[in-house]
Amino acid sequence: MILKTLHLGDLEIEESNIIHFPNGVPAFEEVRDFVIIHSEEPQLPFKWLQCIDKPELAFVIINPFFVCKEYDFDIEDESLKGIKVEKPEELVIFCIVVVPEDINDMTINLKAPVIINAKDRIGMQVILDTDKYTVRHYVLEELRKDREVNEDVGACKEEGAVYSHK
Repeated sequence: MILKTLHLGDLEIEESNIIHFPNGVPAFEEVRDFVIIHSEEPQLPFKWLQCIDKPELAFVIINPFFVCKEYDFDIEDESLKGIKVEKPEELVIFCIVVVPEDINDMTINLKAPVIINAKDRIGMQVILDTDKYTVRHYVLEELRKDREVNEDVGACKEEGAVYSHK
């Protein structure tokens, strides 16, 4: 099928790639079907969560572990039943990114990850019950922190220090 989108132009979509969100996503409960569009530049970690029902709606998404290596959360098993998850290996997790005009202010919503059952193509956005993460976590700041940690670890290694890295 051809989908005429606002941001990406006309896209050919395989119906088998459509992900159904039974409850929509918060603030957009009326739209339920999406597809993930990969970047044309494979080295970029960003993707699009493109709405099928409302082609002018699309979210930039990213694997949260790319930005925040220590990202960790718990979800009630009861919540996962809504997307028919039987094993954790079936899950794919993304977070929505806001890309403002000034790229330095780009943020990721770590408070509300998008969880997808990749096997059955069913998704949901979960609002985590924790103060550990925010809806506006600065991406570049986190990447800089990660780079600094890796540089420190590298310096220790060169000096012959013993260390462990998860």
